[in-house]
Amino acid sequence: MSITAPAGFTAGSQPHLTLIVNEGPLQEAAGVFTSNRVVAAPVVWSRAALADHHAHAVVANSACANACTGSQGDDDARATADHVAGLLGCGVDEVLVASTGIIGVPLDMDRITAWTDAAHADLATGPAADDAAARAIMTTDTVTKTATLTVGGVTFGGIAKGAGMLAPQLATMLVFLTTDAVVGPGELQPALAAATAVTFSRVDSDACMSTNDTVIALASGASGQSLSRSALTQALTSLCADLARQLVADAEGSHHDVLVEVEGATTTEAAEAVAREVARSNLVKTAIAGNDPNWGRILAAVGCVPEDVAPYRPDEVDVAINGVTICRAGAIGDDRELVDLTPREVHITIDLHAGHAHGHVWTNDLTHEYVEENSAYTS
Repeated sequence: MSITAPAGFTAGSQPHLTLIVNEGPLQEAAGVFTSNRVVAAPVVWSRAALADHHAHAVVANSACANACTGSQGDDDARATADHVAGLLGCGVDEVLVASTGIIGVPLDMDRITAWTDAAHADLATGPAADDAAARAIMTTDTVTKTATLTVGGVTFGGIAKGAGMLAPQLATMLVFLTTDAVVGPGELQPALAAATAVTFSRVDSDACMSTNDTVIALASGASGQSLSRSALTQALTSLCADLARQLVADAEGSHHDVLVEVEGATTTEAAEAVAREVARSNLVKTAIAGNDPNWGRILAAVGCVPEDVAPYRPDEVDVAINGVTICRAGAIGDDRELVDLTPREVHITIDLHAGHAHGHVWTNDLTHEYVEENSAYTS
């Protein structure tokens, strides 16, 4: 089970649409969205609807992004929420909307309405409902992404969609999280923001940010149990980390999942900046695709980060790949032939020797399959 594992939630789905309902007794909600300046209509709607940190339901479709569709797109996002509100007997601003799919194409509202009616009729709990919801939000995904977690008598569940165009803030993804924890007004938002900052925002598949990135968390309070603020944040972080890792594992056409970890930085921000520069290097990514431990490409990417962002001495930087330190003090280290790049997971460790902070970014290699898939996909 996943999103209906926590008490108080039901879900109903059609092949390209899912409806998740928080039956209460509480209906606390939080959201984190794309920072792209070109933003989809459902993101605009849901941002505004979450101003009071309250939501009764989420409706998401994977047939069309409803992005760059002008005033008609705004009207359609509201109409979708209004239709769900009518079915549930709640206010229109208690319904959050999310979409993914092709950009620049209007929603087919007749289909959306029909799918929503059918999804509402199918509201249920259990593994079948959860699996259908996870499948309904898939686009180029090859597998569903689900997660559950129980902490101190409180249950958390989540589903995610995403396989490419993964870049901060967040990734090209839809993520829906549920919990039956008792959460005070406004407490869920900072916990979700903190959780996504070190999970979904540390996933960078191809440096391409979406117009539709959406992460929504709902709390029903149905367990009757509450967690401390730190425990709530930690639980959400663990749940998000699980789902974020699944997104990387399903990145379009990838052969390797790559963890770029930076140690010895002056600040966490500096470490993340260096990790992200390496993670976004097509030269590094293609080398890994070819099982080539070309540390020179890694060091060159490290050098692209401005000094005022990440202070360090280039002649003190160490680079290791899968435990083999092939670059020491900015020069030749152990024999690169010792590096085994045949496993799916690759771990690049960069030590700047400039401080005590650390940070990481997950990415993937760049393969022929990625180019082929994205050259034939209208987005």
